[in-house]
Amino acid sequence: LIQTNKIEKFPIILVGSDYWGGLINWIKQVLMQQHKAISPEDMDLIHLVDTPKEVTGILNAFYKQYQLSPNF
Repeated sequence: LIQTNKIEKFPIILVGSDYWGGLINWIKQVLMQQHKAISPEDMDLIHLVDTPKEVTGILNAFYKQYQLSPNF
């Protein structure tokens, strides 16, 4: 929905590279390379991290970039 502009952009953060790594590899190999269903730029919408510090860094950068304030 983000890539087709049906909803506003927001960070998609997957925590745990051991857990989510297989899905990310499948997306790259099958959806991007084999079927050409997504572009490499679409992968920029997804952040794969392992620590809470990485999560807060992504969120802070997002809010700063779009000059937003979190609602929490």
